[in-house]
Amino acid sequence: MQSKATSPKQYLAELPEERKEPIQKLRQQILDNLPEGMEECMNYGMLGYVIPHSVYPPGYHCDPKLPLPFMNLASQKNFVAVYSMVIYAKKEVMDWFTSEYTKRCKYKLDMGKSCIRFKRLNDIPYDLIGELTSKVGAEEWIQIYEEAYKNRK
Repeated sequence: MQSKATSPKQYLAELPEERKEPIQKLRQQILDNLPEGMEECMNYGMLGYVIPHSVYPPGYHCDPKLPLPFMNLASQKNFVAVYSMVIYAKKEVMDWFTSEYTKRCKYKLDMGKSCIRFKRLNDIPYDLIGELTSKVGAEEWIQIYEEAYKNRK
């Protein structure tokens, strides 16, 4: 479900009532732990956390007009989702996250390549998402991204 909102404030205002608190808590964890050099914006119809062109002028290789994505947060049809590009790109972070998740949550992890799905809104490990956000800084994320992109060419 991509939103047509043009700002994070508008996105939050348009959320269904039962999604507002979980999304706002996740957003706050992300903002509180977002590494220097990154910023919040609307990206792909979701709340996006990116490395802006002022820090990384080439932008995202799929569409250089877009800033380099780092993380997204969205209210989808049947779940709340956190999309972490770092989990997808860095095995050590994936291993750490899956291990920590099982220690902190009573339900099975529901995850795709970069998508962490929360169907039970009363069992979201907010602090774990904050820690995940802070695991990789802007410079390291650019290095990981460029290395992965070069290897795909």
